[in-house]
Amino acid sequence: MNLGATPTTPAQESGPGGLHWARLALLCGLFALFAVLGTCSPRHSTLDEVRTLGVLRVATINSPTVYYIGPDGHPIGFEYDLLKAFTDRLGIQLELVVATTPAAAIDLVRQGAAQIAAASITITEGRLQQVRFSRPLLQVAPMLVYRRGQPRPRDLGELHGELRVVKGSAPAEILAAAQKRAYPQLRWSETEDDVAEELLYQVAQGTLDYTIVNSDLLAINQRYYPNLDTAFAVAGAQDVAWAFRKDHDHSLSDEVEKFLATLDPGEFARIKDRYFGHVEQIDSLGALTLATHVDTRLSRYRALFQKAGDKTGLDWRLLAAIGYQESHWDSDATSPTGVRGIMQLTNDTADFLRLSDREDPGQSIAGGARYFKQIADQLPTDIPEPDRTWMALAAYNMGVGHLFDARILTQKNGGDPNRWVDVRKSLPLLSQPRWYMQTKHGYARGHQAAIYVGNIRSYYDMLVWITRDKDAEPQTALEAAEEQKKDEARDEAEKNPLNINSPVF
Repeated sequence: MNLGATPTTPAQESGPGGLHWARLALLCGLFALFAVLGTCSPRHSTLDEVRTLGVLRVATINSPTVYYIGPDGHPIGFEYDLLKAFTDRLGIQLELVVATTPAAAIDLVRQGAAQIAAASITITEGRLQQVRFSRPLLQVAPMLVYRRGQPRPRDLGELHGELRVVKGSAPAEILAAAQKRAYPQLRWSETEDDVAEELLYQVAQGTLDYTIVNSDLLAINQRYYPNLDTAFAVAGAQDVAWAFRKDHDHSLSDEVEKFLATLDPGEFARIKDRYFGHVEQIDSLGALTLATHVDTRLSRYRALFQKAGDKTGLDWRLLAAIGYQESHWDSDATSPTGVRGIMQLTNDTADFLRLSDREDPGQSIAGGARYFKQIADQLPTDIPEPDRTWMALAAYNMGVGHLFDARILTQKNGGDPNRWVDVRKSLPLLSQPRWYMQTKHGYARGHQAAIYVGNIRSYYDMLVWITRDKDAEPQTALEAAEEQKKDEARDEAEKNPLNINSPVF
């Protein structure tokens, strides 16, 4: 019924009959309006909807500072752990939507495709116009990064080479403001294809002169690329926070504020320490450093490595090389992600191996050897040696699923998935959205896995050389390393970021 008009009938045109029909039409209209109003209920808030559906939808990114799938196949990351604690408190499920960049995660929230963006998002003036933010989770500084050995610029006016940042990122906003304020000649490029971590790799490799990334991401990557150096901070400290849609409904953001305000400080410190508490730069380690540790540390554990090798059929020096890469043969070592002991086993792995104490050197070495052997046994039998061992090492580092993804990409790109030299070229693709979106297990830190394998091969070669002649006159490891250094010049077909001589690089 159209409430804005009454039915047109002949009786309406004149006389009491017309008035009767008009009154009747008005009454019918009012009844209809009341009926509609009576069936309408108030719009549920975002928090009510989340609780009713039992799911919180969060836009995030793959990053070691935010969220990624770890070697055990389980999701980990600083912001992921906080999100999981929040959804556990609400008794709901966490659903992640993986975007390529923080800017893309923000767009998903603005479009209503996600309720929160948690993606290492720094609060900037431009972003304050787009979304509403939670209280800060941590502070970072945007750093200009260059390759060690190159001239160090003192400010943005002294750049001599290509500067590239991620499109729509906070660094891009900072550069635009700096250009207007003080550096009109400043030039840079913005990429949609590469993430910040990929740009750091390009600087480490010498294919890019400069980039700008947050200090937390830089610190983690300097563990793998110690030739990355910091020129200066391009802006002051910036807050990292979660982003919400900018509307009148503050129910979800208020609940997040309550969660962050009441989160046990000890628990927050534990989560933060898990990912950032032990981030230190790893120096380039040559034969002399390894040899020093052979004398001072390996002597304590050599018998344990030999025993584990005998039980698994593996070369004990390969197991020792893995242990050196993992912990430098330090039984008290703890990584940023909470793995412990000489072989750096996670709690889940230790439970799977039925170890009572993963920090006990004997259990750690024996367990790590068994775990590595189980991983190697999962690989196709037609992969020949030594390729099989190198691929097993990569899987030990990043997970079997990610290795299988790399082998599939290798085959897609015309390579041989049974040859390590071809699979190694595919590993870096696992950190690039256009490639890992095609895989079953998604993002992985493929660059680091390739370096991990290369390091272990180098350490293994050196251990084989140091222990090569049991019948010769005893040498200290330092003397052996000095002799090796003089007599053996290794060919470097390709420079590796860690400056370690290895057939891998």
